[in-house]
Amino acid sequence: MKIPKPRKRGDAYRIEIMINGKRLSATRDTARECEQWAATKLLEHKSSNGQTVENDAKPPYSFKQLFDEYWDKVGKHSKSKNWILSQYNTFDRKLGVIAHKSIYEITPQDLTLWRNKRIKEVSDNTVLKEISLYSAMFTYAQKEMFLLDSNVWMQITKPSKPESRYRRISQDEINTMLELLEYEIGQVPSKPQHYVAWGFLFAIETAMRRGEILSMQRSEIYDGYVHLPKTKNGTKRNVPLSLFAKELLNLIPHEDEKIIPQTSDAFRQLWERRKLKSNIDDLHFHDTRHEAISRMVKDRKLPVEILAKITGHKKIEVLVNVYYNPDADELVEMFNSQG
Repeated sequence: MKIPKPRKRGDAYRIEIMINGKRLSATRDTARECEQWAATKLLEHKSSNGQTVENDAKPPYSFKQLFDEYWDKVGKHSKSKNWILSQYNTFDRKLGVIAHKSIYEITPQDLTLWRNKRIKEVSDNTVLKEISLYSAMFTYAQKEMFLLDSNVWMQITKPSKPESRYRRISQDEINTMLELLEYEIGQVPSKPQHYVAWGFLFAIETAMRRGEILSMQRSEIYDGYVHLPKTKNGTKRNVPLSLFAKELLNLIPHEDEKIIPQTSDAFRQLWERRKLKSNIDDLHFHDTRHEAISRMVKDRKLPVEILAKITGHKKIEVLVNVYYNPDADELVEMFNSQG
């Protein structure tokens, strides 16, 4: 059966459907929400009777509409909400005609052609992240909204996962970035760029992620550690503070609860603009985590199980194979020191 058109009732919409001779109705804020409710009821009925849902029982629903729903119900509550929002703002440009195509009509061929075009524009890793997000939306439509029987994104070949990043930060590179950010070690931050430099140094000393540093609260700082109540992997952790990390914290001139008085976007843009002027090849802020972890092993001889508690890694192999990046001289030194 076709889904009837919702009727406007004041500021809301009402829809009625018949299932097994029984009239069901619902009132929602928008016509689309009424259609989604009706489609869900029909799907539940068909499923309970072991039947499939005819195409004409499916309301028109574009990929962009699905993104709207996913953002409202999932995306804006996610730890990755800033990244998901950036994807939403560029969705039409990246997906082109697919963005407004019905989710029922998108084919593996559509997505393969998009993937091939996208690979020419950005790195394989970026394409993998985008596919993961779009696939999550279709899974949501399938398992939570009951609009789809399968996920078409699972029917295409993904780009190969790139080799793990292996990047240390030299002292010359640190000095260059501090100079471009107009900051000297021991200086009290007074300008936005100073806080970026401060965060850069604090990240190298603690192995904390940029987001963790930007969300750090004064009430979470104790005498010997920072307590992180909410991290990327969903668990809390405590990060020990070295003498230098404590010295950095003592430089913060204000008493506000938030240590760095900047938004994530403002911090990121300042970092990216100054980095472009540095002519340093292939430097990411997240490389501070590689550098910090490698230093902790070299200087503090921390066993891997303690290191994992500090960094928050649940998988030891990721910590060892991705983030611990000793150079050849360091390996030789550690090898000989064990003799």
